Amino acid sequence: MYNFIKLLNESTPKKKLVQVSLPYPKGGLGRSQSKQTIEYHFGQLYKGYVDRFNAGEGDADFNEAGAFLHSIYFPQLRPPKGNNKPTGTILEFIDKNFKSWDKFKDDFKDVAMKIQGSGWVYLSTDGKIKTIVNHEIKNDILILVDWWEHAWALDYQSHKEKYLENIWKIMDWDRINVKMESV
Repeated sequence: MYNFIKLLNESTPKKKLVQVSLPYPKGGLGRSQSKQTIEYHFGQLYKGYVDRFNAGEGDADFNEAGAFLHSIYFPQLRPPKGNNKPTGTILEFIDKNFKSWDKFKDDFKDVAMKIQGSGWVYLSTDGKIKTIVNHEIKNDILILVDWWEHAWALDYQSHKEKYLENIWKIMDWDRINVKMESV
């Protein structure tokens, strides 16, 4: 019986991860995230999680979760344009849970700034702002901000608050509203 199980497992195709494509040019996020940051963050670090997972190198759970989180992070951004405030369902959700867009941003910043070192901060489907200390797959993410140094250090050095202020300028609220339809 053991040999049958072993053969069955060997014939089962191994899961492969695929890196998502950027929905904007590498230099398309303006001052919020430079081309250099995107090339490094997307082109090397995120790609590295996918490649290491697919090659069976390193910690599979860490690499898979890193790839998963980045596959949410990058597509939710878009080139800056005008006054970029949330609209539609996500604005209703924010107003319901935080009373206003400004209060949400303040609460989000408070949670993010309490992270010592690296991690992730996100708005969950239950209306709470949560953190991920390392890499972990979460299925309740509406809005995700990468709080690891590679996301902000090249452009902002130690000014994490400025990075967060500028993330709101490039958030793709239409994409987030589409995501809300499935919640």
